[in-house]
Amino acid sequence: MRNANSFWCRAAWPLALAGWLSSALPATPLRGAETDARRDATVAAVEKLMPSVVNIATIEIVEYTDPFSRMFREFWDPYYRHREADARYSLGSGVIIDEDGYVLTNLHVVRRASRVWVKLADGREFEAKAIVGNTRRDVALLKLITKGNEKFSAVKFAPDDDLLLGETVLALGNPFGLGGSVSRGILSSKNRRPPLENEPLDVADWLQTDAAINPGSSGGPLTNLKGELIGLNVAIYREGHGIGFAIPIKQVTDALSEILIPEVTKSLWFGARIKFGAYPLRVTDVEPDSPAAKAGLQKGDVVAQVNGKVPKDFIHCTELINDNPNHEVTLSVRRDGGLRNVTARMVPLAQLIRQKLGASVQELDKDEQAERFGFRRSEGLLVADVEPGGPADRTELQRGCLITGIDGQTTPDLLSAASALLGKRRGERVELNVVVRRQRGAFVQTRQGSVAVRVR
Repeated sequence: MRNANSFWCRAAWPLALAGWLSSALPATPLRGAETDARRDATVAAVEKLMPSVVNIATIEIVEYTDPFSRMFREFWDPYYRHREADARYSLGSGVIIDEDGYVLTNLHVVRRASRVWVKLADGREFEAKAIVGNTRRDVALLKLITKGNEKFSAVKFAPDDDLLLGETVLALGNPFGLGGSVSRGILSSKNRRPPLENEPLDVADWLQTDAAINPGSSGGPLTNLKGELIGLNVAIYREGHGIGFAIPIKQVTDALSEILIPEVTKSLWFGARIKFGAYPLRVTDVEPDSPAAKAGLQKGDVVAQVNGKVPKDFIHCTELINDNPNHEVTLSVRRDGGLRNVTARMVPLAQLIRQKLGASVQELDKDEQAERFGFRRSEGLLVADVEPGGPADRTELQRGCLITGIDGQTTPDLLSAASALLGKRRGERVELNVVVRRQRGAFVQTRQGSVAVRVR
C-alpha cells in the first residue's frame, strides 16, 4: 500500500504541476480576438471625436443698392420683393460642445450668413441659428434647431494650459467641402503673447501646427490624443508649407464667457461674468453699479445654485439665468466658507438706453424691417420713439432716424449702444452719429451727421 501510495503521489505530482503551470501562463488568444495593431491612440481619438464634428453650409444674402432698385420697389411692389435673392454658399466646419446642440465655429464662417445648415457625421442635417459671435477672437456659437429633445455627442474641453510642445495633435473638419477629414501633426508652437485689450488676435496669439488645415477646415477642432479640444482651426500660412493656426482653447473659453451672457442672448443687463467650464462655476468679474453688483454678487463667488437648481455647466447656468419671465434671478453662492443668496433684477438694454437718451431704439434684425425703413440690416439702431422733452427731443432727433454710432463707436445692436452709455454720468455729453433718409416719390435723400446729447 505504501508503494502504491508513493506511486500515485509521484504520478499525480507532474499532473498537478502541469495544471498549475497552465493556470499561471497567459492563455493563447483566439484567432478572432487578436489585438488590431492599427487601432492606436489616433484611431481611438478619431472614433471618439467624429460624432461631434460637423460641416457647415450657409446662404448669404448679398445686399446691394442700385439707382433703380428703390424705384422698382415703389412701382412694382409686392411683385418686386418676390424676386429670387442673390445668395452665396460657403462651407466651413464646427464642433458640438454641448449635448443640447450648441455648435462652436469661427465667426468668419457664419458672420454674413442669412441661414445656416449643419450636417453631422451620421448624415443628419439641421438648420442652426446663430447665438452670438466675438469679432476680436473670431469665435461664434450656433444652436441646432430640433423638433424634439434630441441629444448630441459633445467634445470634451482640455484644461486651458494643458499643452505640450511637440505633442501629436489632430485637425478635423471639412476641407474644400470634402466631408469629415482628419489630419495629424504636432503642436509646433504655443501662443506667444498674452491677448491685448480691444485688439484682434493674429498669428502671435494662435497655436501653430503642421497638421493640414485647408479652406473649409475653419471652425473645426484641433485636439490632443485624448480626444480633448485644445483649439479651433482658424487659418493657414499661404507663403509656407505645413503651417496652420488654431485659436487656443483658453481664448475660446474666454470668448464664450463674454458672448454667452444675458446681455447678448436676451438683451438684459446682468453685469457679471462667469468662467466657462463645468460645475462648480466661478464669478470672474462684476461691473460696478450693475444689477449683479447691487444684488451683492462679488468676484470670486462660486455659483452653487441658480433659482434653486444646480447648474451642470456654464451653458446650463446661462440658460437658468435667462429663463425668468420677470428678469429676476436668485443665485446661491459660496463665499468665505459660507453659502448666501443674492437676487438680481436684470434691466432690458432698450430700457437702459431710453433712460439715458430719452428715446426708444430697436435693432434692425430682419431684412423686411430694414428694407421698409430704407436701411441695411445691422447698420445701426432705428429710433422708434422720442420722449417729449427728453434729451433726444431737445436735439431734434426724430422717429425713423438711424443711430450708427456713439462717441465714435459703431452701434449695430443694443449691447454696443448700452455699453457706450453705461459709464456716462448725468449731464455728460455724448455724440450720436445719425443717418436720416427722406423719400419723395421714387427718390430718396440721405443725410448723415451728428448730434450732441446730454444724458440723464
